[in-house]
Amino acid sequence: MAISYNKLWKLLVDKKMSKADLRKAVGIAPNTMTRLRRDEEVTLTVLNKICAALGADIGDIMEFLPEEKAEE
Repeated sequence: MAISYNKLWKLLVDKKMSKADLRKAVGIAPNTMTRLRRDEEVTLTVLNKICAALGADIGDIMEFLPEEKAEE
C-alpha cells in the first residue's frame, strides 16, 4: 500500500495555511515535512499532532492507495 498526503495539502489550502505554518504550529522537524511531501511514512505521533492542530481526523489528512501491480 502506498501513502498519499494529498488530502492534507488540500486541507491546508482550504484553511489558508502554508506548509511552513503547519510545521511551526505542530512543532515538527523540517525533515519530517520532507517525508510528508514525498508521501513517505511518518510516525503516528506526528499524524496525531497534525490532526489536533487542524481539528481533523486521520482520514482527512491521508489515505492508503493500492500499489500498481508490476507488469511482467
